Amino acid sequence: MAEQLRTLADDRALLGRTSTAERVSDILRSRIADGYFPPGARLPEDDIGGALGVSRNTLREAFRLLTHERLLVHELNRGVFVRVLAVEDVEDIYRTRRLVECAVVRGLGRPPYALDGLAAAVEQGRRAADQGDWKDLGTANIHFHRELVALAGSERTDELMRSVFAELRLAFHVVDDPQRLHEPYFTRNRQLLRALEAGDLDGAERMLAVYLDDSLEKVVEVYRRRVGEEG
Repeated sequence: MAEQLRTLADDRALLGRTSTAERVSDILRSRIADGYFPPGARLPEDDIGGALGVSRNTLREAFRLLTHERLLVHELNRGVFVRVLAVEDVEDIYRTRRLVECAVVRGLGRPPYALDGLAAAVEQGRRAADQGDWKDLGTANIHFHRELVALAGSERTDELMRSVFAELRLAFHVVDDPQRLHEPYFTRNRQLLRALEAGDLDGAERMLAVYLDDSLEKVVEVYRRRVGEEG
């Protein structure tokens, strides 16, 4: 927890002088999505509020917002914890991803597309794979799909998928085999980028649908076993 608190202290500059619960929730959501707070982790009010320099009421409102997004749970007399997903949650996350991400690709229209963000995520993944940094490769994979969704140019879609991707990261933590989980999809991300660069939307959508179906099957297989072991 000490490392996580130091990181949050670095995030205080993002709050500015008029910090709000929404800004605090944005920071915590990002940190959950980037893997700083794993499923089941308790989030101590005093420590996190002190690291961010916010009041207890502001932090509690941020916790409430993230509980509404299904990222946190409040346990009576115990505190606030990062949520541990059920298998059904994981399946629903992938259904949502397939609906949204494939629709984004299908609706892109005529090229050229603003693919710099996708290209940067692929490069981040390449560096992580070369260094054997599987956690960072997972982060790069999430960034790739965020950038893919951003191609829709829709703030509502971005907001919806921010919490979906944060939930997805919770599932990845339980699977806890980042090399097996993410390494094959780095190559697929690069292939998707090439298809979009070529303006092949039909090919990109088919590739993405298979990609997500394969990922769902792999994640659920391991997740079901791990949750069963812990139960």
